[in-house]
Amino acid sequence: YGGDSSHVQEQLRNVQHVQATEAAFAAILADGSVVTWGDPAYGGDSSHVQEQLRNVQHVQATEAAFAAILADGSVVTWGDPAYGGDSSH
Repeated sequence: YGGDSSHVQEQLRNVQHVQATEAAFAAILADGSVVTWGDPAYGGDSSHVQEQLRNVQHVQATEAAFAAILADGSVVTWGDPAYGGDSSH
């Protein structure tokens, strides 16, 4: 359920906050970037929004999706669209 962070361990430095869905984690780093791991169906893969995840202030989770609030007040989402992971429309 998202507990294996071995493939991102080197990136997990200066972690400021961690948020979790049912099977994935998202960590905000001191530089405002985000590292995710766990089940991709639950938000464990943020690669398609990674370029947008800059100056992240806060991350909120549902059961299977994440929403990141950026410094400019905008929101970036990823994870299962049925749980709020797609805010593109």
